[in-house]
Amino acid sequence: MPQVLFLSFLLVLGLRLWLRHLNLRHLRRHGSRVPEGFEGFVDPQALERSAAYTLSRSRVGLVESLAGSLLLVLFLFGGLLPRYDAWVSSLADGSVSRGVLFFLGLFLAQALLDIPFSLYRTFSLEERFGFNPTTPGLWAADLGKSLLIGALLLGALAAGAFSLIEASPQRWWLWVWAFLAVAGLFLIFLSPYVIEPLFFKFEPVRDEGLKGRIASLMSKAGLEVGRVQQVDASRRSRHANAYFTGLGRVKRIVLFDTLLEQMTGEEVLAVLAHEIGHWKKGHVIKRLLVFELVSLAACWIAFSLLSWVGLPALVGLAGASLPARLVILGFLGSLAAFFFSPLSSGLSRRDEWQADRYAAHLTGEPRALASALARLSRENLANLHPHPLYAWFHYSHPPVAHRVRRLLGAGDPSVG
Repeated sequence: MPQVLFLSFLLVLGLRLWLRHLNLRHLRRHGSRVPEGFEGFVDPQALERSAAYTLSRSRVGLVESLAGSLLLVLFLFGGLLPRYDAWVSSLADGSVSRGVLFFLGLFLAQALLDIPFSLYRTFSLEERFGFNPTTPGLWAADLGKSLLIGALLLGALAAGAFSLIEASPQRWWLWVWAFLAVAGLFLIFLSPYVIEPLFFKFEPVRDEGLKGRIASLMSKAGLEVGRVQQVDASRRSRHANAYFTGLGRVKRIVLFDTLLEQMTGEEVLAVLAHEIGHWKKGHVIKRLLVFELVSLAACWIAFSLLSWVGLPALVGLAGASLPARLVILGFLGSLAAFFFSPLSSGLSRRDEWQADRYAAHLTGEPRALASALARLSRENLANLHPHPLYAWFHYSHPPVAHRVRRLLGAGDPSVG
């Protein structure tokens, strides 16, 4: 049985590597061609730099992925899991405390293993391509805050979940799902006020002229202008972006200060209109509902499989504690989730197309959004030539060249 699971893992890993190879080979073959709509924004030299950035990031990602895969294999199939399980059991008596300690230890180990890669990406790769303004002190402070917040949240969630499992052995899957769903909603409301300000400074858009135009656009969409803010992202990265976050009265649109510096007023409004599109189309709520339905099914499947006596045997063990069984089950879930990636990515791309169409309709200037996307791609050194199969599998946004071409009229923005 362990051989079958190990071969399944190798299959998924091989498919991931093959998709990565396809994508990079496609970039090498077509990366020097300027896509339609990008004339005046990128030239062959800029494309060469973009390709170099993509290749460099891919190499780092490949090393990180292979290192993580090797450690995972050693942990699950090399005898480390039962030793870790026994060690945790020797430190704590109760099932709840053992479960919390078990997952906090894994969290800390993963965080420590990520540090060398984070350091390299920040102070070597991003530095080399001109994206890194982060100081070592700021990087260390962010790491410390992230570890503390992550440990507190994980500890609280694990304690709650294991307490429910202990209190209701036959119905815990429903109670754990409800507990995690409520906790997730609470964090969505809490994060903009408590967690995000620990890392970033949020404020209303400073440019008074742009603020007036934003007010007009928001009024046209039937929304409140106070929910558009800018963030000092330039302290950590020179990449530009914008995003929609929150629910109910705490929902807001956040514009990076780097985006405001790099774009014209019309382009900023077009990007804002795209984010308004996510808001008006209810994409966050719809994604949340889908996520909760999937989570409910996952909790029921976990409940059904955790009592299966053959579960530990999948990794060559005669027996395992509940936390160790959850790790084995999570590993199985990650293998299965790989094959659902195209569905998840496709649904996300559909939302992006809808937001693009809404922005084009709201502003009446589809070319402004097209030029904003082209400028973002140039400033962020985005890959303009992803392999179609790789994009179908992994891209949460449509390839930017496709979006620009559709907005410019090569395809009807109202279709698709």
